Amino acid sequence: MHRLGISVYPEHSTPEADEAYMKLAAEYGFSRIFTCLLSVKKTREETLEEFSAFMRKAHEYGFKVAVDTNPLVFEHLGASAMEIKPFADMGVDIIRLDGHLGDREDIALTRNPYGISIEFNASSTLALDVLIERGASRHNMCVCHNFYPERYTGLSEQRFIEFSKRYFDLGLPSAAFVSSRHTETFGPWPVYNGLPTCEADRIRPIDLQARHLIATGMIDDVIIGNCFASLEEIKALAAMDVTKTTFHIKFNEGTTDVEKNLLWQFVHVTRGDASEYFLRSSVPRMYGYSTPIPPRQIRGGIHRGDVLVVNSNLEHYLGEIEVALRDFEDDGTRNIVARIPLEEQFLLDYVKPEYPFGFIRE
Repeated sequence: MHRLGISVYPEHSTPEADEAYMKLAAEYGFSRIFTCLLSVKKTREETLEEFSAFMRKAHEYGFKVAVDTNPLVFEHLGASAMEIKPFADMGVDIIRLDGHLGDREDIALTRNPYGISIEFNASSTLALDVLIERGASRHNMCVCHNFYPERYTGLSEQRFIEFSKRYFDLGLPSAAFVSSRHTETFGPWPVYNGLPTCEADRIRPIDLQARHLIATGMIDDVIIGNCFASLEEIKALAAMDVTKTTFHIKFNEGTTDVEKNLLWQFVHVTRGDASEYFLRSSVPRMYGYSTPIPPRQIRGGIHRGDVLVVNSNLEHYLGEIEVALRDFEDDGTRNIVARIPLEEQFLLDYVKPEYPFGFIRE
């Protein structure tokens, strides 16, 4: 199950602004909050009081709250791996270990008596399989990637996949960050270039960032790293179809309503006997599609990102939906009905044989 989350940093905001943001996000189905104790400079008593009030308010709106920690935070709060009562007293749901405490300590944390989940740093190489073999409770473990405030320091696509697969293969729930592109956002540190996990996502619209994470198939929860995201961004994430990889498209001039409806009325799934030339959905044929589709001339051939419909020149395959993965010549059997924008075409590589895919209806 995919969940959406926001980040809130009480030490840099006001209770009124934080509550307004939580209320807005809750109205659109968000259910996770990430916050940070690493950057808090207040006394132990002040921290416990401030964050206890924050947790109570977050729970009123139905959020599960994760707090970012390291060994210094534990020491500051008077907690240890064997006794995390200060976190329980605050109402913490998830303790994220930005830096782990040690193998024995981490194992003990996963078996705490308070039911607090332990979230490990997914942007690192941790032997969590060994911890599980040595007694860590898999049922109380999850992982969350880092975010990267400094431009050009976010994870590369390759490294993100390597890290994510490591923990996906263990069956651990995972989270990663997207970044609001709204002006005047902030995070826990005085750096303001966004807070994504993947560097390439830093400049993408927020819904494309999230669709990227979902398309990998290895991320469960998508969290906005900085705050406060705009209403439009909150709405865009809430409107996402998280069941499959989806694409924005721009229709070609001359595309008919019949062709448009073929994109919307079926749940498209790529064939198992996949071609290197295009994603191919035979789903319309499975439903006996038979409405004629007159051929249209294509000028300049077919190019990666073109959305195609098989026309009446190849009647046996009439109505099939295809998305070009590479350039190839036009043989007169397909109409180009739309095009996926260049900045979204990287998502095509994530649609594997027999995977569902779809198009975003504006």
